[in-house]
Parts: sequence; C-alpha cells; structure tokens
Amino acid sequence: MVSERTDELYKVLLDRGYPKEFCEEIAFKNMNTDYTATRMLGYLYRVSDPRIENLVDEMLAILSERDAIIQKKEMEHAQTVINEIYRNGL
Repeated sequence: MVSERTDELYKVLLDRGYPKEFCEEIAFKNMNTDYTATRMLGYLYRVSDPRIENLVDEMLAILSERDAIIQKKEMEHAQTVINEIYRNGL
C-alpha cells in the first residue's frame, strides 16, 4: 500500500519532468515512508529545479539520516535494557 505522501512525491517528481522509471525508483522503492517522502518533498519545494544528481544526493542523505535515527533508537533501547538489568539483576 502506497502512502499519500509517497504518491504525492511521485506526482511532484513526474510534474517536474523527471523520467517515469526514475520517479518510481525514488518514490516507491527508496522514499517509501511518510518520513522520507516528506523530507524529499520539503527538499523539492525548497529547491526549484534540482539536477538528477542532486536529487539522488539528497535521497541518500535522507536515507542515511533515517538509518542513523534508527540506530540511535536501537542503542537507546539496548541501554535501557542494560540499565534495567543493573538495577534489578537478571
């Protein structure tokens, strides 16, 4: 199921004249969550006519940031479990 933001991203990319296959790859395979699609839409609304290379660079930066956030949350959870073990024992 495609989210509304992902669908909006796809339409914006098409309207900007990018190739259909490229738009599908960006919107449906890489920026397929509300968070990533919203971030990419923000970029597209700020930058009037980015080259494909710049668009791909921004996509990679957004994905890298998302991965860093996920890793941070996982580490926080692991630390919470460790703290619980220290406090209460096994």
